[in-house]
Amino acid sequence: MNNPGKTSIRRAVVLAAGRGKRMGEFTTETPKTMLSVRGKPMLEHVLNGLAEVGIESFFLVVGYRREMIEEHFRNWRLPIEFRVQDPVDGTGSATRLAREFAGNEPFLLTYGDIICEPHAYIRCARELEEHPEAAAVLGVRDVDDPWQGAAVYEEGGRVTRVIEKPPRGTSTTRWNSAGLDGLRPVAFSYLERLQPSARGEYEITTIFEMMLNDNVEVRISPMEGLWRDVGRPEDLAALNDKR
Repeated sequence: MNNPGKTSIRRAVVLAAGRGKRMGEFTTETPKTMLSVRGKPMLEHVLNGLAEVGIESFFLVVGYRREMIEEHFRNWRLPIEFRVQDPVDGTGSATRLAREFAGNEPFLLTYGDIICEPHAYIRCARELEEHPEAAAVLGVRDVDDPWQGAAVYEEGGRVTRVIEKPPRGTSTTRWNSAGLDGLRPVAFSYLERLQPSARGEYEITTIFEMMLNDNVEVRISPMEGLWRDVGRPEDLAALNDKR
């Protein structure tokens, strides 16, 4: 989509620390976010899309083979702050590293392996801008069954419940958390209180349940058009087949 517009939000946090084990031999020497999509690292597509809608400053959380990412983006056209996540123990602990970077400003949070159209960033940012009482906005996708991600329940655009990795066939919502969030600085007070999940990871979705328990407003932002969570080789092939 051309001319997606601009957002007043100027900061973005992008998580790119993991190896991507499901990619198999593709990531033996290369971090997943540096795998090529139509001639560029997929991470570059993410940063370009965010820059297109007005993001001016980036916080990039790196880990596995971080030197490849840092070398490629060291002289990029916009400021990037790199921070190493060690150990790589979840999206919540990765996001927590950005506290000083965010300061007192709202920011967008996404992943280096989530490919979407720039207008998705705009829609998420504007939902946050238009609802000043909301602490967070969750980008969501309409799916048959959100069992592979996080099921998001809502009423009138306001989130009522988030369930991480629900058992297959148990969800009564079609909304799946889609790897794009708009967050206000208050999110860090919840991130500091995070406890490991049953999988031993500090998961970002947990803070939304914490917010809801405190009667803090959380909203959704439906994502339409091209969207791909590049988790397996077939996802990469599908993107590279598109013209």
